[in-house]
Amino acid sequence: MALENIILEKKGHVAVITINHPPANAWNLATMLDFEKVVDDVEGDKDARVVVLTGAGEKCFSAGFDVSDAANSHKTSPKGRELWRRIDRFPKPVIAAINGFALGGGLELAMCCHFRIMADAPKVMLGLTELNLGIIPGWGGTQRLPLIVGKAKALDMILFSKKIAAKEALAIGLVNQISSPESLMGDALAFADKLAKRPPIAVSCVLNAISAGAYTGIDQGLEVEKQGSAIVGQSKDCMEGFTAFLEKRDPVFTGE
Repeated sequence: MALENIILEKKGHVAVITINHPPANAWNLATMLDFEKVVDDVEGDKDARVVVLTGAGEKCFSAGFDVSDAANSHKTSPKGRELWRRIDRFPKPVIAAINGFALGGGLELAMCCHFRIMADAPKVMLGLTELNLGIIPGWGGTQRLPLIVGKAKALDMILFSKKIAAKEALAIGLVNQISSPESLMGDALAFADKLAKRPPIAVSCVLNAISAGAYTGIDQGLEVEKQGSAIVGQSKDCMEGFTAFLEKRDPVFTGE
């Protein structure tokens, strides 16, 4: 798979996706199309149970839309909305390892991930700063930020284009964990390895049920939950889980 601006590495059951479009890991059309290829690959790879998403270098996770590629914005923006939604509803856990600035569309992508671990350093900040340019967050920010931090805090951040550091992001629930810059990827991979040991079919069913409830309401979410319960009940992982419990050992799940 030929890629120009995205790096894909697979480490056991963990797929690491790195945005590699210097200097700011911003999203032009070429980067977006590379990302789509990688998302397709990882979603279809049974061995990949967990995804870690990060940015190349130490400065930026992603600074959002690449204004130098504005001529392609009519293609890039719709593709961004589509792919960010796919990550939000991805059937495998996605961990954002926020190594640097995550602004605009970069933060919007991080918010689509199931978990966010952020480097605690003076120059690492999060923000939806679009209003400084006279535009608004357009890749899901107006919807996902209030769901995570509450309406008042989201309005404060968006309307005033505020950028916040790691400790505040942790305090308001925008990130799940903070790490030193040098330990960020190690922490993210350790967390991913723990997730990868969980039963893959059950994990996917939980993610699907939560997504269904969030997007279509609790009744549909409960229906998808019921369907998931039936699926996992017939799985080999279910048998392994109960057997391991009775034998007082750790289960070894195979995703079958």
